[in-house]
Formats: sequence, C-alpha cells, structure tokens
Amino acid sequence: MHDIKAIRDDHAAFVAGLHKRNIADASTVAQDILDRDHGLRALQTRLQQAQARRNDASKQIGQAKAKKDEAQASALMAEVAELKDQLQKDEAEERTLKADLDSILASYPNIPASDVPDGKDENDNVEVASRAWGSRPTMNAAKEHFDIGEALGLMDFERAAKVSGARFVYLKGALARLERALGTFMLDLHTDEFGYTEMAPPILARNHAFFGTTQLPKFENDQFWAVSGELLAEARAEMADTIREHRYGLIPTAEVTLTNYVREEIVDEEKLPFRFTAWTPCFRAEAGAAGKDTRGMIRQHQFSKVELVSITTPEQSQAEHERMTDCAQEVLKRLGLHHRVMTLCSGDMGFAARKTYDIEVWLPGQGRFREISSCSNCGDFQARRMNARYRAKDAKQTRFMHTLNGSALAVGRTLIAVLENYQQADGSVAIPDVLRPYMGGLEKIAKP
Repeated sequence: MHDIKAIRDDHAAFVAGLHKRNIADASTVAQDILDRDHGLRALQTRLQQAQARRNDASKQIGQAKAKKDEAQASALMAEVAELKDQLQKDEAEERTLKADLDSILASYPNIPASDVPDGKDENDNVEVASRAWGSRPTMNAAKEHFDIGEALGLMDFERAAKVSGARFVYLKGALARLERALGTFMLDLHTDEFGYTEMAPPILARNHAFFGTTQLPKFENDQFWAVSGELLAEARAEMADTIREHRYGLIPTAEVTLTNYVREEIVDEEKLPFRFTAWTPCFRAEAGAAGKDTRGMIRQHQFSKVELVSITTPEQSQAEHERMTDCAQEVLKRLGLHHRVMTLCSGDMGFAARKTYDIEVWLPGQGRFREISSCSNCGDFQARRMNARYRAKDAKQTRFMHTLNGSALAVGRTLIAVLENYQQADGSVAIPDVLRPYMGGLEKIAKP
C-alpha cells in the first residue's frame, strides 16, 4: 500500500513511479488521490473543531445550571444535541472517505526502485551477466520432460485429468521420490548453510492475509477459494457475500502465510532479519493461462515450492535481496544446472515488488530458458498493508519493515530441469550427485 504522506511530500516522484509502471494517466491518478486526501483532512479538521465545541458547550451547561440560568442551559443543550447528530453524520462520512482513499492507495502497484530498467514486458528484461552460471549440455534430439516421464511410466497426466481435471499429474515411484528428494535437499541447504528457519505454515489463509501480500483485491480470480460445508448450508440467499467474508484461500505460495507471520506486530530491531523457509503445496487457478503450457508440469493448478521470506529493515533490504538470490542460485549450481538471472523491467514485475530478479534455467527439451525462481524486494509495500513495524533501540517512533520473498526453488520445475538436463540416450535419467543420498544411493532412473 502506498504512503499518503510520501505522495503529499513528493507528488512528482509518485507520478514518475507510476509512469515507470506504464500507467498512462499517472498525473490524473495522483491528483485524484491528493484531492481525496484534502477532502478527508478538511473533514477531520471540522470534526476536531466540532468535538472541541461540544466539550466546551457541555461544560458550560453545568456552569449555566449552577447559575440557575435555565434559558442558557437549554440553548446549550440544544446545541450539544445538534453537534452530536452532526458528528455522527461526519464520522460516518469520514469512515467512508478513508475507506475509499485506502482502497485507491491499495489498487496501484509498488513504485519501482531507481535501478529497475524501464520496459513493458518480458522482452525488456535485462540479463545480469555476472550471475550467469554453467553452459548448455550437449545432446542430440533432447526430449521434453513429459515425454521422458511418460516413457518411464512414472508420470501420468491422463489419470490425473480423470480425477481432478487438466493441469494435474500423478508422479509415481522414483519420480515421486525424486520430487521429495529435491524438496528435502533445498530445505537442508537453506536451513543448514544459509540460516533460514524452517517453518510448517498453514496452507489456508483468510482474506486479510491475502490482502497483506497483495493477492487481494486485484488477483482474486487467480486464487482457489474454499468454504466449509456448514457455511454453504447456512449461506442461502446471501451466499456470495457470506462466502467471500468467511472463505479460506489456498495459498499460491508460502509467501502469504510466512510474510503475514509478523502482521500487526511491532518487533525489536535487534531481532531482525527474520529468515523463513517452507516447502508447501501451492495452488493457482492460472486465470488467463488458456493455451499456455498445456502439456506437462510447467503450469499446473497444484505444485510444490520451497519458499524463502526475509523480513528486515530498510537499510538491510537491498543486501538481503542479493543474498536471497544467491541462495536460490546455489540450489541450481549444486544440481549442475545451467541458468541465468534477469532483472525484470518495470512492466514485467509483480504488483508488490520494487525490484525482482528472475532465475531462468536452461531446458534442453524446450531449447530455451524458463523461469524457476523469482526473488523480489517489496520494500514496505506489504508491511503497510499488514501494519508490520519494528522499533530501533531507544527510539520512540516505529517504522515499517521491509519484506522480501523468493522461490528457492519451485520443486516441480526443478524436477523438469533435472529430467531434461540429465536425460540419457537410452531413455533413463541420471541422478545428480548431490541428490543420490536422498535417493537411497540410486544413480539413475530407468523404466521399471
């Protein structure tokens, strides 16, 4: 959420930031926000004055009665009653105006950092040459992961479609174990070597948690929502509103529940940074993805991911962003997977991000790089929505924390990368050395 005080103090910077986000009417948007803010503050001033007058008049009633001046007391009592009615109306209007202003402030994306490249879409992203690692493996007639998995008899999309519909899969035997090995390896690396605290968070969350990490209201249709059978039985005529109020959302990423861990809290600065990691199932409706990656595991409704979340101070967040990206890259390095890192342009970043690095792994079967992780610094954008603050030692004032999140990694996509990069001419798949202890010493996956 945007800081109205910052918009008041530097209107031009806010407009420039929205322009960088390719919002053409940024000047009109900013002026509308300032006009609404001016109207709200003017009303609040009138409220304060009316409240002060009501308090004074109430005191004067007692004084008039003490003097037995019933006429003055009666007039003052009438004035107090009128002020009370007007205050109730003005307070109701204040709540409406504030809610409207907050809604508008929450509806526009975060302002990009100064070093984010300008651009409209993924074609304008910029490679970070110093972060590139490895080289493309040499192989003839590389197959895609679904052809490899189905030929092994260990990947079944057809049966999954019978049970759950499109964009689901059954993994069997050694492939199911490989997915488990990957997730466990990632957790061990991030906790044992990089100091992240492993968490087992909820995978259902309420509306306010989704609002805090910006999935609501803009991306409501991208989520899966769940309600209890009891609620459905009771909802009846007011079903839609009742369900929306009491529903649970299935998390699209553990970012939702990990970041909200500090919502509505004030943390002592010396406890920061918090570094959390979790391996969870994730759920996405993939609204608007019709026709994209319809075969295979690239874009599914249900998948698993190892998430990294950092919660820190403004002074530390830039360095923490670089560190988080290093941690995500290290997974691919130890798996021996060629990859590159892209700085996303202003038009391709997520709604909450002020800067994002995408890590893209090379997939020989597709003959191109595909995203396997996004590491984003959100600044204080999410913290304002969650009211998550910290206090420095001996400081009276609190400040909003900075939040960061990243995939390290998307487990299903890492499985895809292993299958395509370690495929053998005989149809088997070699197991990367680092995963063999997690696979009971198995060196390759072959058709049973």
